[in-house]
This record gives sequence, C-alpha cells and structure tokens, in this order.
Amino acid sequence: MVRNATIVAGVAGGALAATGIWSLYQRYTTETVPYTVVAHADDVELRRYPEQVLVETFAPSKNTAFGRLFRYLSGANDGGEELSMTAPVEVDDPGTSIEMTAPVELERIGRATPMTAPVEPDRSRGADEVRMAFYLPPEYDAESAPRPAADDVRILEVPERTLAVRRFTWRPTDARIARETEALLETLETAGVSLAGEPFFMGYDAPWTLPFLRRNEIAVEVEANTGS
Repeated sequence: MVRNATIVAGVAGGALAATGIWSLYQRYTTETVPYTVVAHADDVELRRYPEQVLVETFAPSKNTAFGRLFRYLSGANDGGEELSMTAPVEVDDPGTSIEMTAPVELERIGRATPMTAPVEPDRSRGADEVRMAFYLPPEYDAESAPRPAADDVRILEVPERTLAVRRFTWRPTDARIARETEALLETLETAGVSLAGEPFFMGYDAPWTLPFLRRNEIAVEVEANTGS
C-alpha cells in the first residue's frame, strides 16, 4: 500500500512538473507586447507602451467574442491569412474571472481609434456586453493588417500610452482582482499619479497554467508625462 501511494505521488509530481515546464515554454514562446519601464511607485511599474494595432469585437459573452477573433486570426479575413497571437490579455471587466489562451484585450469603448471605418462609439450597447481585442503581431500596421471578413469585427489602432501596472499571481478570481485593483489605485493616489483611464486586467497564461506560475497584472492608463 505504501509503495502504491509512493508511485501515485511520483506520477502526480511528474505531471505537475510537466505542466509547469509546458506553461513556462508557452509563455516564453508567445510574443509579448513590448514596453519600457519609465518609473516605479512602490511595487507598481509605470510602463510606456508604443502604438499598437488590434482587432476587436463587441459581444454578449467572452466566449462569443473570443470565437470571432480567433476565427479572424485563423483566416476569416480578406487575405485568408493566418496570424499568430501575442500577449497579454486585457480585460476591463473585473467582475469576472479570465480563462483565455492568449492575447486579448477587453476594455471600455472609446479608448482606441477605429481604422476600418468611421464607426462611432456604441453608446447603446448593453452594460454586460464585453469588448475584446487581440493584439496583432508587430509586422502589421493599421494599413497592412488583413481586414476582417465579419462585420462585427474591426481593426483599430491604439496610440502610445503610459500604464501603471501591479503584478500578482494565482488565479484571477473576482475577489483577487478587486483587491489588486484597490491596492493599485491606493498606491497611485499616495504617489500623486494622475489617472487617464479605468483599471483593467492583463493576463499572460493559458488556462492550464499552474496558479503559482501565473503572471497576472492590473493596469490603468496614467498621464503621459508620468515618469518622464
């Protein structure tokens, strides 16, 4: 019996190690949106992000939005191109947990400039409707990015911005996101850093990533001259 228990423990430990190794491999082989750390406020990083091109959609659920955008990356675009994914995931819906495989952004409308058509911000959308966006690989700009085949998906360009970011680990539960958001805002208030947006979540890992290996972040846009 003891020997069997030892074997089971060994198998479980091996599976845990394999999962951890695969999680780290997945993280380090996924291209990450570049940034420059320009200052610190206690445990908060102030980062300067360059102009980025994204593909976005609005949907009643994350699963629906993710499916639309994944189909775009898989070839549902005017060139039939398959595009790779980059990280992180951005979510400005802190009331829910995030379990996605890669580069998604969810935030409030009006934060970016649409490039496919002069579309006005959809002020009539439901309060529970999410905006989701994938960062496109850096070789694409707003002109060269393939146009989506679906009308409910569009290309947009996000200008250079400065984000204040607080990192944490374990699973991004509602309660943990709320605590980390509160801590981020308190730190910025104490440091006298002026906000220029609303907090959102950024995640870098696939759903199977072990909790203690996860890289999660709460971020908020701040005034551009912060840290200069």
